Amino acid sequence: MPPARRTAPTGRDRRTYDPNRVRTALINQVESVADAAHRLAPEQHALPSGLPGWDVHHLLVHIARQIDSVPRLLGRPGTEVSGRAPQVTPSRWALAAATRAQVLDEETRAEAAASPDGPDRIDRAVADLEPVLESCVREDLLVPHAFGTMRMLDYTVTRLVELVVHSDDLARATGLRIALDRQATAAAVRLLADALAAKEPGASVEVRIPPFAVVQAVEGPRHTRGTPPNVVESDPLTWLRLATGRVAWAEALAGPKLTASGARADLSPVLPVLG
Repeated sequence: MPPARRTAPTGRDRRTYDPNRVRTALINQVESVADAAHRLAPEQHALPSGLPGWDVHHLLVHIARQIDSVPRLLGRPGTEVSGRAPQVTPSRWALAAATRAQVLDEETRAEAAASPDGPDRIDRAVADLEPVLESCVREDLLVPHAFGTMRMLDYTVTRLVELVVHSDDLARATGLRIALDRQATAAAVRLLADALAAKEPGASVEVRIPPFAVVQAVEGPRHTRGTPPNVVESDPLTWLRLATGRVAWAEALAGPKLTASGARADLSPVLPVLG
């Protein structure tokens, strides 16, 4: 995804996203994970997913639910065309997601028990998504979310986060090679970097995830020029895993993909940002 357009900082996120690129990213990542689901051998559906208490079948059903949450949300009463500011921004969605983790877990388990064919469940979700691809990236459409009203475009960006992260979960659980769309990955990286900055506002640590994002976070002395005294740098995939709790800070820091320098550069107390 190209550099996000910026507006003056306000009570909402400063980033905006190009609707056409978001729609293309959604299509590409949905197609990628759907193809992967159909490449699974039957015995792989029972493998541990890496998520607590879920096997791969649970993960497939959860992915399907993330896809068809778009048409479900668009069909809810209360959806309106409005110039009003949304109550929920992408960063606020990320920071609040953990509050619904138990509900989502219970719903996924119940549906997994009722839907024995995970790839077919994903196919049905894709079929429901296709007729609403134009509406799903509307900036003027406010939709009712569990956390408050949200721009439909912003909600679709959150689906890119879910799809990229769970595509990686599926790949790690099964050994399949699953393509991560570059635009979808960029959006996910940026949203979760912005969520870190919203969770721990400040300018004492510069967090770099090249080539997609740079944010400043953590309260403390503000850096103004020259080399920042506290710098964290990660590749995109490691950042996504850190930000969603898939890998621990110490584990990632022991590898080659994450570096941290400076007395304030330990982000372990503030990760993950998406539960």
